[in-house]
Amino acid sequence: MKKYLLLALISTLTYNNAISSSLFDSSFKKSGLSKTFSPIETDTVKITKGWLRSSYWKKPVVTLDDHTRKSRTTGVTITNLTLYTSALAGLYTFWYSEYPQTNFHFYNDNQENLQMDKISHSFGAYIEGRLSIEMWRWAGVSNRKAVLIGGLSGLAYEGVIETLDGFSAGWGWSWGDIGANFVGTSLLLSQELGWHEQRICLKYSTHINNYTEYSKSLQNRADDLFGTPFFRRLLEDYNAQTYWLSFNLKSFAKKSNLPDWLNLDIGYGVQGIFGSARNYPEAAGIERYRQWYFAPDIDFTKIKTKNKLVKYALIALNCFKFPTPSLELSQGKVKWNWLHF
Repeated sequence: MKKYLLLALISTLTYNNAISSSLFDSSFKKSGLSKTFSPIETDTVKITKGWLRSSYWKKPVVTLDDHTRKSRTTGVTITNLTLYTSALAGLYTFWYSEYPQTNFHFYNDNQENLQMDKISHSFGAYIEGRLSIEMWRWAGVSNRKAVLIGGLSGLAYEGVIETLDGFSAGWGWSWGDIGANFVGTSLLLSQELGWHEQRICLKYSTHINNYTEYSKSLQNRADDLFGTPFFRRLLEDYNAQTYWLSFNLKSFAKKSNLPDWLNLDIGYGVQGIFGSARNYPEAAGIERYRQWYFAPDIDFTKIKTKNKLVKYALIALNCFKFPTPSLELSQGKVKWNWLHF
C-alpha cells in the first residue's frame, strides 16, 4: 500500500500541474507573450527528420521563454520535495510507527505472494518515473534532463521506502524489491532512450472480491488482511489485482491502418493468496495459483485533444487498464472473461 500512496501523490501532482499550466497559459496569452505547449502534444516537439539524436536530447518538448522555464522548474522542484517529504512523514507516522524500529536488516521475501508484490514494485517505479518525466517536460527542461531526473525519480522514491523497511521490525530491506524497482525503471528509460516514446506500458487493474462464497471465517480473515475500507481493499488484495504489460500496436507498425490508441496487453494475476508465504488456517484448503491474461486495451495518451487539463488527465488515466474482455490461462485451463477489471 505504501507505494500506492506515492503513486496517488504523483498523479495528483501531475493533474495539479495541468491546472497550473492552464491558468498560466490564460494569463500568459493576455500579456501578449509567446505561446506555451503541453508535454504530450507531438506537433509542438521541435524535432525535424534527420536531426541527430543529440539534438533531440538537448531540446525541450515544451517551448518556453527563460523566465517561465525557470519559474516552472523551481515550482516543480519545490513541489516535488515538499509533497514527497510530507508523504514520507505521513508514512512514518501512520504506518512505520505502528511497528517496532530495529537495526537495519535484510529480509528475503522473494517467494511470497507468488511474486505479485515484486510486480507491484516494478509498476510503482515505472509509473512514478513516467509521471515525473511529464512534469519536468512541462517545466521546459531539456529532454535529457527530464528523462534522467524524472525517470530515475521512481527508483529514488522506492529506494527511500525500502530503506525505511530496513529499519522496521515488520519488514526489512529486500533485494528482490530493489531488483523489481530496477526492472520498472529500466523499462521506462530504455524506451525513452531507444524510441523516444513509451511503446510498452505497465498498467494496473483491480476490483472488490467477496469471499463469503468460501466461508464467513475466510471473509473475516480477508477483512483482517486486506482491510474493510473501499480504497484500502483495492490496494491490498492481491487476489483482485492484475498487472498488465501493454503494447501499443501502431507504434510497432507505423505504416499500418491500426488505430493509434489500440493496445494489446499481457496480464498477470494470482488467486488464493491469504498469507504472504502460506495461507492462514481459514484458507488452508484453498489453492494458490497464477493467472495469465490476454486482452485489448486503450492507450489514453494517444487520444488527441487540445484541452491541456484533459491531456494531463489522460496521462494519469493511462496508469490503469481499460475494462475489456480477456482470455485467461490458469490451472492448465483456458477461460473467457466477458469483462475484466
